[in-house]
Amino acid sequence: MHIICLDLEGVLVPEIWIECARRMDIPGLCRTTRDEPDYDKLMSGRLDILRRHKLGLRDIQQVIGGMQPLPGAPEFLHALRKQFQVVILSDTFYEFAMPLMEKLGWPTLFCHHLDTAPDGSIAGYRLRVPDQKRASVAAFKALNFRTIAAGDSYNDVGMLQEADAGILFCPPPAMAGEYPQFPVTHTYAKLLEAIAAASR
Repeated sequence: MHIICLDLEGVLVPEIWIECARRMDIPGLCRTTRDEPDYDKLMSGRLDILRRHKLGLRDIQQVIGGMQPLPGAPEFLHALRKQFQVVILSDTFYEFAMPLMEKLGWPTLFCHHLDTAPDGSIAGYRLRVPDQKRASVAAFKALNFRTIAAGDSYNDVGMLQEADAGILFCPPPAMAGEYPQFPVTHTYAKLLEAIAAASR
């Protein structure tokens, strides 16, 4: 039995923080794990920007409520789930992701939690476990599942390396060059083909 582990943002939905940056006209929120591999440093910077602009969880949720999955993502996920068990492994937060999970047909999601203050500001965040994507894949393997992982960014490398097979989906060009061991795909059709090939 195979379990397919997919990243969320950049693979199935747009980058939430980039969408917030665009709609709120705050360029500093554009940075993602493609730009800053140190997740704690990245999130600390994001929360500092939100505090300076007096923005809270409700403001972010309003942006997310207007977002849609990437074109073709629901269909891709539906096709994949006909053949495999699928788990979304993401460094986003449940408080952000639920509206998008509904639009994707409620796939299983492992991610993190936010801490909010009484005034609705985001006070901090709680990681489920350090390096949770890699840890989740390792746990599935310990249960005798074969694992195939697909992601688009530097924070996915751990799970791609841990999986029995790792696949990059629309990665930054420099990243593809840094990790030539992972096949690169740019469409859902090719990603399905790569997953099917890795499962044989």
